[in-house]
Formats: sequence, C-alpha cells, structure tokens
Amino acid sequence: MLQTQVNAESAISPDAIQDTIGRLTAKFGADHAERIRRGVEQAAQRWWAEDGDAEAFARFCEANFLADPAAATATFQRLERVFEQVFGHLHEIQRELSAPIDLDLGPISALDQLFTDFQPGSHTLEDLFRSKVAFLALLNFPVHSLQERLEQGASWDRETWARSRMLAQFAHRVPAEVVQEITRVFTAAEQYIAGYNIHMDRLVDEKGERPFPEGMRQISHWGLRDELGSHYAAAGPEGLAKQRMIQKVMERIVRQEIPAAVIDSPDLLWNPDTNAVVPVAEDPAVDAAKLAEREPDTRYARLLDVFHAMRKVDPFTPSEPTFMDRRFESDRQIPEAEVEALLVSVLESQEVKDLARAIGGRLGRPLEPFDIWYAGFKSRGAYSDEDLDKIVRPRYPSVAAFQEGLPDLLGRLGFAPEKAQWLAERIVVDPARGAGHAMPAVRREDKVHLRTRIPKDGGMDYKGYNVAMHELGHNVEQVFSLNGVDYWSLAGVPNNAFTEAFAFVFQHRDLELLGLSVPDEEVRRAEALGTLWNTYEIAGVSLVDMRVWSWMYKNPEATPAQLREATLEIARDVWNRYYAPVFGVRDSEILAIYSHMIVYGLYLPDYAIGHIIAFQVADKLQKGDFGTETERMTSLGWLTPDAWIRSAVGGPVSAGALLEAAREALAAGG
Repeated sequence: MLQTQVNAESAISPDAIQDTIGRLTAKFGADHAERIRRGVEQAAQRWWAEDGDAEAFARFCEANFLADPAAATATFQRLERVFEQVFGHLHEIQRELSAPIDLDLGPISALDQLFTDFQPGSHTLEDLFRSKVAFLALLNFPVHSLQERLEQGASWDRETWARSRMLAQFAHRVPAEVVQEITRVFTAAEQYIAGYNIHMDRLVDEKGERPFPEGMRQISHWGLRDELGSHYAAAGPEGLAKQRMIQKVMERIVRQEIPAAVIDSPDLLWNPDTNAVVPVAEDPAVDAAKLAEREPDTRYARLLDVFHAMRKVDPFTPSEPTFMDRRFESDRQIPEAEVEALLVSVLESQEVKDLARAIGGRLGRPLEPFDIWYAGFKSRGAYSDEDLDKIVRPRYPSVAAFQEGLPDLLGRLGFAPEKAQWLAERIVVDPARGAGHAMPAVRREDKVHLRTRIPKDGGMDYKGYNVAMHELGHNVEQVFSLNGVDYWSLAGVPNNAFTEAFAFVFQHRDLELLGLSVPDEEVRRAEALGTLWNTYEIAGVSLVDMRVWSWMYKNPEATPAQLREATLEIARDVWNRYYAPVFGVRDSEILAIYSHMIVYGLYLPDYAIGHIIAFQVADKLQKGDFGTETERMTSLGWLTPDAWIRSAVGGPVSAGALLEAAREALAAGG
C-alpha cells in the first residue's frame, strides 16, 4: 500500500501569516487589505516546508502580489491560455495511452498494460505548486467555497465566475504519488469491469436448454439490464423466463456466488439457478468442482482499492475531509443532504405508487424485483430488439458509417445544417471495448470522442445505437460547453448530472430518428412515466452507493467479504424501505448490481439528478428551437447547479415538474 511522506499541514505559522499580511499592507496600501489577507492566507495554507521557510514565503508574497487591476486581468488571461494548452495536450496524450484499453482494437498487449501505469499528467498540479505558479494564483485570486458561490454567485459577472473556477484546481494540494495511485486503481477497476461479460448463449435452464441466441454476450451490468428490458416487448412465458434468469445472474454477481470460470468464457455452460457449470464440449478430465468455484469477492476488493486510494487524499483536503465531501461539495456542488432529499422526494411519492399499479396492470402479474427496469413506457417497448436491429444495422454497418451519418442525425434533431456540420466535425466516433462512453476535449482545437460498441463483423445493433445516442448528447454538450463559452475556465457544466441530462434528452429521441415515433402528446405522456420510473429505480441505486461509501468510512479496515455483506445488507434495507411496499417483495439485493459502484466512485446520484434535470431541460426544449436552446443552455458553462438551472429553465432543481407531468399522464390513462 502506498505510503506518502508529505506533511499535509502548512509550514507557515499564524504569526508568520500575520507578519506577511502586515508587510504587504504597508507596501501596497490599506485599500488592498482584504485582498492581501485572503491571498496570503490561501497561499500559506498550501505552503509546505519544501517550498521554503517563513521569510521565503513573505518575500514571494511581496514580489508577486498584483495591486494593479490591469495586471491581475492580464495574469488571469495568461493563466487561462497556458492552462488550456497544458491540460489539453496532456489529456490527448492520456487518450492515446489508454486507447487499446478503452477501444476495441484487438488484443491488449503487455506494453498496453504497462502504459496504463504511465500517467504523464499526474505531476502537473504539483509541478504548478513547486514552480510557484499556483501560489501566485492563490495570492491574487480567491478560492471560493460552495457556500460563497451559492450566496454570492448571482451577483457575479462572467469573469468573476471564471476566476473562481480557475482557482478551484488549486483548492486542494495533493501529492503526485497519491494522484498516480488513484489513477492506477481506477484503471484496474475499469479493466475489471470492461472484461465482466456474460456469454448469454451459454446460460442453461433446468431443462438444459439455452434460451438466448448463439453469439450473445452482454457486459455487466449495462448489457444485462438492457437485455432484460428488451423482453417487455415479447409477450408470453419465454420472455418472462429470460428476465428471471437475468435477475438470477445479477444476484449471483452481487453475492459473489458467480463461478469465476464463467466470466467472459464461451467454453462453459452455466445454470444460474443451480450454479452448476459444465464444459460446452464434454471432457471427463475436467474437475467440475473446480469450475464451480465462486469469484473470490473480487468485485468488493476492487471497490475497497478505490476507497483506500481516495482516503489518501483526505489529509490534503481539510475543508472536505472525505471523498464523499469532495464528491458533493466540489464535484456535484449540491450538499449531500439536499441530494438525498431530492432522491427521497421521488422514492416516497404517491405518483410512483400509482405508476407501479399501472405497470402491474399492464403486465397482468405482480411486480418482481427486475421490473425496476420495466421498459414498456418507452416507445421502444412496442418493438423487439430483433426488429430494431434490422433497422439499425443497414444504416450503420461500421464506425465510419455512423461517423458519416452524424450531420444528418444532428440535423434531424433540430440543429441548422451549418451547425450540424460544425458539431459533426468536432466529434470522432470510436469502437468501444466496454459499454461505451463520451470522452470530452480540453483544448478548443481538439475533438470530443463518441465510443459505442460496433462489432466489425455485424455492424451496430440497436443497443449500440441507443448508447450512441446517449453519448451523442454528451458530445454535443461537450462541444458547446468548451467552444461556446466566453472563458476557458468556465468550460463544462455544473456537474455530471447536467451532462447526463442532455444525454438522456438525446437518447429519448432515438426511435424518432429511426422514423418509428412522432413526438405527440401520447409519446410525451409515456416519456413522463418512463422518466419517473427510471428515476425511481436509479434513486434507490444511488442511495445504496452513498450508504456503502459511508459504511466504508466507518469501517476503514474492512475486508472484501465484510464489504460484500455490508453492501448486501444496505441494498436490502433500501429495497425494503422504498421498494418492498410497492413491489410486495422483501429483501431483494438487485440494487447493488450497478458497475458504476465499482469503477466510478459515487457517480450514480448524478443519473438520478440527471433524469430530473433532463425532464426540466426537455420541457424547455420542446417549447423552443431545439438546436438554438441546446446551444444556449450548454454555453452557460461551469456555474453552480442552482445558477445554471435558473438561467437555463427559469427555476430550481426540483422533481416537481416530473411528478406533475406523471400525475397528468396517469390521469389521462397512462
């Protein structure tokens, strides 16, 4: 385990700080007293012994305080230009290094694996401190807390916001070796999840039959969930049997009862119900007991690795002393208590209970735990995956075909022809090794990357297209929020939930772009109900994620086995409180299946918030010009969530609009 020898405490005493403030005030005048005080204190808090003694600190402050506003503005502008190029090029280098891991480019070589530990940007922030560039910025520009941004941000101009955001990167000084360890651990977790595929065509039932088609291989959890959802379009007992089998696979994974040998193996037949494993080709020399050995809590060991890596940051962020604090205060910019209240407002709503009854009526049976992924309110619920595959594959037989089709897709979404072409020129389509994702650019001269699964021999199927539309929403946001903002330091959106909002808006229009639906009132009602059900599902998953991290902080020496049992207990508790009264089934552990818990570190609440925001955003887009409004909203930049949403749609982040639309849809017959 990594041991850092760096002292996280300031080397500048309170007396030395006051002495330095006095020297600068005497030199530059009392008119600058407040700026001097704040700047000196900010720099001193992050000044370590290796940076120099108290006298060296005082001399640095005297030499680098910028009393002239014009000089401060010129310095800010220079920092922005340099940071864009430095961080942008480092991002591009890292993208190249990780390409064989992220993309379906063939077997991963030993060299590719070694490159995953090569992180050329891991020392950059520390180098900015060592070179004193960070200290010059800290001395002259304020580091704002979340509370300050919430209380004062409404009165700030754009440059004040940009300066605030630029300084956010220096709020914490974390040693490079800690950053490298975090990167290494997350890369290992990503590789573990990227290879967690289930060969569905090798699953067998109690009769020894294989219900899934030859060649089907699904990644956990994304592919398993989407395959389960696809069978709501297929009436009859066969679809239901497949859904129950997938649920059993998920339960085996989260309980770590899954035989390790069947993970991503085409050579073994596995009965998830009995957990029996046999080779596809009979071989009397094979030890059946050995084949059935369970995965040795690897899932939870990877999560603990992430936890221990993030804990190494804690001593260096005293104002946000846990990863949870950093996720909510710095990254999400919404206090954890507010996020939980937002989630619970959906989980406990009467609209969810009414919707569940409507779903049970449609299914003609009591709800089962896997029905948290009920897809019947989506327009795609009327189509089987086979039907959709037949439409998608001829259109997009290759990566190049989808790339060439981007201007047309964007035009039909509502962007003017020249804007659609402009966007398409800034998006690169890649074949994903995993489920797919959108990689942003950092420099405005660079391009964003859309990754989705497009098999070389079969072309894009509907699942790949659906993911691609989700990632396209991310990419469009990424292009506008980088190239459309007035200050580079404001590039981006308030947090991941906001980029997820645009991804959901684009994804919800996927069938429309295939010519299979028209956005009329009936479709909008279905979308309101579908969004509410999706939010209900992911809100519970988010609470599990949050509570698992809280448990790890309370039990930092836990073993993988102990974490497994705690996670299962948390999943059951959340289920029993918010789902059992609706489903009539207790103690399900299915909420713990999400792979995000292992690899993305408290990302899941962003999906729930994203669904809520997406509905607010979509409602606004439906009332205006889609392309123009999308560009306007995404160009607002990296404000606080409250400031952004009020500027974008004229109101706060709230589930109220979604719940109201769901009530109206249910009243109209659902």
